[in-house]
Amino acid sequence: MRLGVIDVGSNTVHLLVVDAHPGAQPLPASKHKIELRLSEHVTDDGRIADEGRDRLAQFVAECLEVAEDQGVENLRGFVTSAVREAPNGTDVLAHVAQRTGVSLDVLTGEEEARLTFLAVRRWFGWSAGTLLVADIGGGSLELAMGMDEEPDVAVSMPLGAGRVTRDHLPGDPPALDDVREMRRHVRATIAKELRPLAKAGTPDRAVGTSKTMRSLARICGAAPSSEGMYAERLLPRETLAEKLPELAAMTAAERADLPGVSRARARQMLAGAVVAEATMDLLGLDRLEICPWALREGILLRHLDRMQ
Repeated sequence: MRLGVIDVGSNTVHLLVVDAHPGAQPLPASKHKIELRLSEHVTDDGRIADEGRDRLAQFVAECLEVAEDQGVENLRGFVTSAVREAPNGTDVLAHVAQRTGVSLDVLTGEEEARLTFLAVRRWFGWSAGTLLVADIGGGSLELAMGMDEEPDVAVSMPLGAGRVTRDHLPGDPPALDDVREMRRHVRATIAKELRPLAKAGTPDRAVGTSKTMRSLARICGAAPSSEGMYAERLLPRETLAEKLPELAAMTAAERADLPGVSRARARQMLAGAVVAEATMDLLGLDRLEICPWALREGILLRHLDRMQ
């Protein structure tokens, strides 16, 4: 069966098409994406501007055409923090549905954390023991922990790389005082959510997912994407901490020259690095293993489970 998922994130909109069968690993058939950066199409009152709304509808229509060309039998679409938290998010979704016929589901932050955790659990298997999963998106940070396919703890915080950059790092490169204040804000926000994670015990395996984590691991020496999805990739906290002053001093254009960093995400990499390092430090983690599966795969896996 060929399934498709449209993922509307704060940075990018992805269409992932996979060949999937219950009990089997979903195999990617094609991908289609645009760097829409909805978090930048936001007015002063938090609303998504008409330009962002119209570009989203246009791209969802493109995704629908691609899915039909690829023979997709079942197409799902979902939105995360960028639309979820906008005062006019419901109107944006209604506009997209009217223009394209595609109804996009709204995921809560906790649902994001739980579905990402499911994908990581299926990737590493039961031998991984108790998992802790950290996912830095454009709008939010999700943390989940547990020993089953459903985590015992799942939390979401407004610490996405795009959001933190927009709200706390106006300069290019940012002023040192802004970087210091941003770091204080990030650590204070994470610290407020530590109690349920600390009560859940010590993880046997700590994992990072999604593009920001993959880029940070590459900056710190992990294998490039050309080595395939099965290559072991690690994000060491000590190495990342050593890179932070260098990243803070760089302009976005200079960060774009780093390995694994796209020009579209270069400005956000400092904020992403600070969030990742703070998460590891406050949770007492020396490193994160990078998992190639994340939220989109979790959506597909949950859908397959329900089909059975």
